[in-house]
Amino acid sequence: MLYKHLSDVTDAEMEKLLYRGGELADVNETVASILSDVQEEGDSALIRYTEQFDGAKLQITNIEVTKEEIDEAVGKLDEELLRHLEIAAKNIRTFHTAQMPQSTWFIEIAPGIELGQKVTPLSSVGAYIPGGRASYPSTVLMTVIPAKVAGVKNVVMCTPPQSDGSVNPLTLAAARVTGVDHVYKIGGVQAIGAMAYGSETVMGVDKIVGPGNVYVTAAKMQVRDEAEIDFPAGPSEVLIIADDSADAKMAASDIIAQAEHDPNAVSVLITTSTSLAENVRDEVIRQAENTKRREIVDASLKNAAVLVADSMNVCIDFVNEFATEHLEIMVSDADSVLDRIENAGSIFVGNYAPVSAGDYASGTNHVLPTAGYAKVYSGLNINHFVKYSSIQRIGKDGLNGIKDTIIALAEEEGLTAHADAVRARFED
Repeated sequence: MLYKHLSDVTDAEMEKLLYRGGELADVNETVASILSDVQEEGDSALIRYTEQFDGAKLQITNIEVTKEEIDEAVGKLDEELLRHLEIAAKNIRTFHTAQMPQSTWFIEIAPGIELGQKVTPLSSVGAYIPGGRASYPSTVLMTVIPAKVAGVKNVVMCTPPQSDGSVNPLTLAAARVTGVDHVYKIGGVQAIGAMAYGSETVMGVDKIVGPGNVYVTAAKMQVRDEAEIDFPAGPSEVLIIADDSADAKMAASDIIAQAEHDPNAVSVLITTSTSLAENVRDEVIRQAENTKRREIVDASLKNAAVLVADSMNVCIDFVNEFATEHLEIMVSDADSVLDRIENAGSIFVGNYAPVSAGDYASGTNHVLPTAGYAKVYSGLNINHFVKYSSIQRIGKDGLNGIKDTIIALAEEEGLTAHADAVRARFED
């Protein structure tokens, strides 16, 4: 873990902190080969790659999870755990319902001219749910619920099977809670290809959402000619901005929580307080020794940094340059800092607002841009599942009021037929 005053950070160390998506180029060739096979061979390629990468032997008849499998999986789960799943789902549904735009509206900009907008949900969406080191039923909630709230008719999800060909029971319970339409036992690049191109079994979709590893992210970016995507979402990251008012133990626990995601996860704290920085560093080391996923945490902490800056202004500038997935604000005057934040996927304000809250149950979405993409992308929200059509209602008087402007501009551009289309409406 890097511990330094910001001014002492070398160019190489700073580049490593700020440039976190360069590994995509390393996997593009492999990803392209798998996608090509899926597009050409369909289900047979899905079965082959699932056995190769997940160790599960599937048949064409069991690529899709059946209702009976979901029933059996849910029946095995503790009722209290299911209750908590419902609580999280309710909060997520409430938040995303509040995001829903007005379906259709009009304004009159001049006599005889009404302009408006119509909002229409996408027809089909695919949600990618990671597997591997852990199961992520929370990601089912985060991807499927907003799509259903938006009115998407066909929502499918792909998730890697376990080695025996089954899907984690809690993941299937989340699928039932959200009302997803189809669940497929497919993960990795092959899942992205299946949702983009469709296969004999897997339904092709208009848009693919959800996080994944570097291979999944590269695959999403390569299929955009066939299916739109939400945004690149790779290994998770947190940046904490803090001053003397922050609690070192809490901040350290959030760094450890981030680190347990993945060996490639990134955790950074920047502060104006040397004493806080030292306490957080010591707490991270202490807590890492007792965490259950220590091997992953230790690997991830190699990407971590605790930095000291001369002023809060410098801290804020660093935050906006870093453009983190998760930002925690642990300062005494949090609102003044919040006002100046420009680039962050999701923001958590106060000592009692850990990233864990947004990951599971507060209601905001945890599918967020990483690797600096928060500079240009928003986290997953209702707008990812709808499209907007502009509308013009124009009467003869309305067109008459702007016809001279249309004709003048059209003729200046050399598009005389455009001008004539207006003139034709006023000829005797």
